[in-house]
Amino acid sequence: MTHDPITLEIIQNSLSAAADEMFAAMGKTAMSSIIYEVLDMGSGITDADGRIASSGAGIPAFIGVLDKSVQFILQKHDDIRPGDVFITNDPWHGGVTHLNDIVLAMPVFSDGTLIAWTAIIAHNSDIGGMAPGSLSGDATEIFQEGLRLPAVKIINQGVTDDAVMDVISCNSRMPDFLYGDIWAAIAGVRVGARRLEGIAEKYGTETFQEAMSRFMEFGEKSACAELAKLPKGTFELDEEQDDGQIFNVKVTISENEFIVDFRDNPDQTAGPGNATRDGTVICAQMLFKALTGPDTPANDGSFRPLKVLTREGSIFHAKEPAAVGFYYETEIRSNDLIWRCLAPHIPELLPAGHFSSICGTFIGGIHPDTGRQYTIIEPQIGGWGAGHNHDGVSCNFCNFHGETYNTPAEISEARNGLYVDKMALNDAPGGEGEFTGGRGLILEYRIRAEQGFLTMGYTRFKEKPWALHGGVEGSGNYVEVIKPEGTTKYSFVSGLDVTTDDVIRVVSSCGAGFGDPKKRDKAAVAADIKAELITPERAAEIYD
Repeated sequence: MTHDPITLEIIQNSLSAAADEMFAAMGKTAMSSIIYEVLDMGSGITDADGRIASSGAGIPAFIGVLDKSVQFILQKHDDIRPGDVFITNDPWHGGVTHLNDIVLAMPVFSDGTLIAWTAIIAHNSDIGGMAPGSLSGDATEIFQEGLRLPAVKIINQGVTDDAVMDVISCNSRMPDFLYGDIWAAIAGVRVGARRLEGIAEKYGTETFQEAMSRFMEFGEKSACAELAKLPKGTFELDEEQDDGQIFNVKVTISENEFIVDFRDNPDQTAGPGNATRDGTVICAQMLFKALTGPDTPANDGSFRPLKVLTREGSIFHAKEPAAVGFYYETEIRSNDLIWRCLAPHIPELLPAGHFSSICGTFIGGIHPDTGRQYTIIEPQIGGWGAGHNHDGVSCNFCNFHGETYNTPAEISEARNGLYVDKMALNDAPGGEGEFTGGRGLILEYRIRAEQGFLTMGYTRFKEKPWALHGGVEGSGNYVEVIKPEGTTKYSFVSGLDVTTDDVIRVVSSCGAGFGDPKKRDKAAVAADIKAELITPERAAEIYD
């Protein structure tokens, strides 16, 4: 038996490799482009008690779900055996987010002892409900948003429960895609389980468990060391939202605690823009990790100094059966509130505001070539805010969405009933400063089908990305629908009818600027003009 630090480090790195292999297995075998192209998914490993031990690639806000899902499964089920696989998507039964995001989790045993869990989450194209794609701005309760899977066993000791699989498949408008994506996730958790079994067999069960525990202790020590460097005190922010509501956050930082208080916020809404408490906690975890060691692995210990306070029945802690389809736009608001609240005090760590929206765009209909239902699900890229010594990044995903990718035009056209006519940088005014915000995106979809629909919900439309230290705010997110009778601008629309040759133009915001524009280096201004990031007229107005 050895617990030497080198062996424990090897085990920890093996866990990271296993989580990444799980991610690759699902990404390579999934049916839907939202998974295999965008990589709208996440993988991770927890210890036997459901505490996150290692995270793979993918969306940070997804990886933060996995430990909470496993902990719910452990609370609900006593009969957990080798070969079992559990499935959940319900936010009040371990799913956390919305019904499209399905979690698969598998227990891992060694010498008859439960030693770990492997888990995967991904966005699935259609899980039933009142609208194609399972998202509707008209939903007023979760029952309208699709099939709820309350942490049930889908594979029992290696044997698939065909009845559960049949219920899932027949509730989807795209059953073959859903069926294939679920099996891809099952393949992922099984790959991870085999790897962990091999690690435990090689080093011993006790050493394996000790490695997990020790690394969580290391995560806590690392977080506390970085926490000690942050400014101390209580910081508060009120921010108006696009719909006129006022959101509030209070952040209290001490030597050993980072407390985020969301209790003074509006009640949950009648529509689908609610977030669960677990989802709000995850958004606080992401910002906390960014401030206390973004370059070190995330595990349960990394978040032990963090405390999140919410009020049940509020928009950040909705009660069942609230609709939650567009939860992500509310969750990203909570993350951005903390960011904006602290950025003036630690500008060396936090840049100005970015486009800060998932910009989820759902376009569907009957494919003109195959006659089958298609639904394109596309989070969009946009501009990031400038930092205290650098320009912002252009056309990147928001911080909520992490390490994901936009769908290539060729894939969108081949799999869906539309053309991609344009993809370009957004050169709209906004984001100027001593250091400028990154450019947003202009993306034009042209509809091929005779009958289709558009559902989308963007924030940071009216209340634009916020600047720092004299910079200029960003430009705002929106969609224009271009029809023969005219053009209409939207920030939120559900089930809008579109038809052949209608154009859906996505415009994502430029990031906000940092510092007085008059201080911008003249050579940098000239380079911006040459790269067509700003017009000469706008440059003369802002910089001269």
